Amino acid sequence: MPDNSQIWIECKSDVMVGKPCVKGTRITVESILQMLSAGMTYTEIINDYPSLDETKIRAAIGYAATHLSKGNAA
Repeated sequence: MPDNSQIWIECKSDVMVGKPCVKGTRITVESILQMLSAGMTYTEIINDYPSLDETKIRAAIGYAATHLSKGNAA
């Protein structure tokens, strides 16, 4: 499965202090991972954040996996 995090995830110093976010939002990769680890389903997350969809949630997971595997979580 291809990693589409480059399409949907960006780090901008003027948005959320440079934390990786879903493009065009202030929703951080960190917050998406926290919601998933708390047991929220994709549907529940999307209901709470209508600007997200499954593709963007998967991009956040892919971003985290890629950066953690490189030893760089930022």
